Amino acid sequence: MQHMWLSLLSGLCLHLVFLCSAEEGLEFPNFDGKDRVMDINERNYKKALKRYDLLCLFYHEPLPANKGLQKRFQMTELVLELTAQVLENKDIGFGMVDSQKDVKVARKLGLEEVGSLYVFKDDRVIEFDGELSADTLVEFLLDVLEDPVEMINNAMEVRAFERMEEDIRLIGYFKGEDSYFKAFQEASERFQPYIKFFATFDKSVAKHLSLKMNEVNFYEPFMEEPAIVPGRPLSEIDIVEYVTQHRRATLRKLRAENIFETWEDDMDGIHIVAFAEEEDPDGYEFLEILKDVARDNTNNPELSIVWIDPDDFPLVPSYFDHLLGKTFKLDLFRPQIGVVNVTDADSVWLDMSNDEDLPTAEELEDWIEDVLSGRVNTEDDDESADDNGNF
Repeated sequence: MQHMWLSLLSGLCLHLVFLCSAEEGLEFPNFDGKDRVMDINERNYKKALKRYDLLCLFYHEPLPANKGLQKRFQMTELVLELTAQVLENKDIGFGMVDSQKDVKVARKLGLEEVGSLYVFKDDRVIEFDGELSADTLVEFLLDVLEDPVEMINNAMEVRAFERMEEDIRLIGYFKGEDSYFKAFQEASERFQPYIKFFATFDKSVAKHLSLKMNEVNFYEPFMEEPAIVPGRPLSEIDIVEYVTQHRRATLRKLRAENIFETWEDDMDGIHIVAFAEEEDPDGYEFLEILKDVARDNTNNPELSIVWIDPDDFPLVPSYFDHLLGKTFKLDLFRPQIGVVNVTDADSVWLDMSNDEDLPTAEELEDWIEDVLSGRVNTEDDDESADDNGNF
């Protein structure tokens, strides 16, 4: 019943549809009423694919009879229309494919999951796994339009690269646009825009990053040192296999652009979830503790912590309450960590009721070890809720 959690996220995303982040400087116009989203069918889908650099298609169920579901459908349409309006000067087309009327088109295009958004670029199909809001979708599509490999040429660009601690990223050093660079480039296309690929042809940049010729470094989020992708020179398959094996980070931030991908990538039906508000002193301190724990356990494939910053998703606490049908005995705007079962919505949380002290890295590691060993599990939540601060 993982759909319960996906319903939570879908509902959350639709409530945030037009909450474009003023503090990040994103300002969107009002919808001007002009229809830009096409109804894609057998007669026009080939023409649409040829016409645009990117074609963004929403695969949907037929218009429902239920008024509440109709409103939800209309909100999704409006997101697409507003996104199309904002990106009107880009070579991006937008369309909708009805899962009942356009079965043949969906089959030919490889559309499988109803309710999903697919982006066609050249011979690739990219599924959008983010929050369906205009600002998130605009940024996502602009990223897809870019070249999949970004070049690093000078010290300023190196500094910007080194500040990207929240992102999985790879960087390779190549002689030029030779066959090894092209293999790296082709591998990057498999992961664009979710995983960032960088390259340099500059000897001084490579020296600063401790890169040898035809070597590729893999940076896990929040880690101080990269891992060297084994093998040199590397083929496209070598890189793809390594990234696929290591893309689940030890500590990963829940972000608008990959919210569904992250939540669906659970560890045997559970997530270890941490709430920490980075701008809050306690939240910042707790996040630093989480980073220490992640760095100490980066080689443990069984550990992955999802960090949620309530500032990014202010409705998350109320949605957790709504979904579970019970009131949290937790303030999710304060540092918290718990284990959540994605199949039945049960969860158990570390007792952090002491307002004075946050747990140390050692205490946190002990609790995580208990979770991974099964000594702490979500089956205990009902019987122990009243005793230890869980619910």
